[in-house]
Amino acid sequence: MNIPPLDISGLTKKFGSKIAVDNVSFSVSEGEIVGFLGPNGAGKTSTLRMALGILPPDSGSAKLFGRAPGPAAFGRVGFLPEERGLYRKSTARGAIAHMARLNGMRGREAFKRADAMMEQYGIGEAKNSKVKALSKGMAQKVQLIAAIAHDPELLILDEPFSGLDPVNQKVLEDIIRGIAARGRTIIFSTHVMEHAERLCDRIICMNYGAKIFDGSVEDALTHAGTRIRLQTEADNARDWLAPMASHIYDEGSGVYHLTLKDGVDSQAVLKACIDSGAALLRFEPEQPSLHDAFVAMVGPDSSRKKEAAA
Repeated sequence: MNIPPLDISGLTKKFGSKIAVDNVSFSVSEGEIVGFLGPNGAGKTSTLRMALGILPPDSGSAKLFGRAPGPAAFGRVGFLPEERGLYRKSTARGAIAHMARLNGMRGREAFKRADAMMEQYGIGEAKNSKVKALSKGMAQKVQLIAAIAHDPELLILDEPFSGLDPVNQKVLEDIIRGIAARGRTIIFSTHVMEHAERLCDRIICMNYGAKIFDGSVEDALTHAGTRIRLQTEADNARDWLAPMASHIYDEGSGVYHLTLKDGVDSQAVLKACIDSGAALLRFEPEQPSLHDAFVAMVGPDSSRKKEAAA
């Protein structure tokens, strides 16, 4: 039986009277890219810190490669924390080599790996620059390289896209794909759904400290509901569309985007349009996004929707 790189069971953590993480369980299988999603304050960072042994749980357990976090996982895990923490007076190559040595590499090998990886990821010209002189995007690349220089089997990234411009976000996505292509396991937390939709085999969604979804992107999209875009010249379209929709966005010029209520299908909307005598200029389904599904899952009642996803 394959032992999962990460397995957590019933993790719970309180800070004072606030429950930050509420009985959370999941496993991450070898070779998966898992998006760990949720709004700010959902409990993602606390969960990841407990998984790594940085933060002790009040109850529950975490295992890395079948054992409690500790020396047994030494060198097998890479971690990019949400709070970036490179030594500002160190050179970029020195910062990377330092982290590689902490994860078991010998000194000369660590510096050779730092130089090679900086060249590989297009920042070789900055290897002798002080960390404090680097741009935010460059410093983030350096810290990511520091997290992966020892070639960990499991990579945990906490909000890796935070603060990056769109160009560097794309670069980071490509780096993640490249790491995954070597069979490594990756879990990254984010509240930006587009990254997870493009990268992930699976997503885990948290809200109010609880896991509310665990499954594929395709399964998550079913939570977004049926969506339709239509255009009509009728002035009172909202009046007869409203009973069938859980959400209506009026784009203007008679264009409406509808999310249909449960039990309502597109044929019912089309029939309502015909019965009203409205002239339809456009009527087409819309592909839901992971963002739409996420908004639906973390709505006002989501704290009570603690799905026990297997």
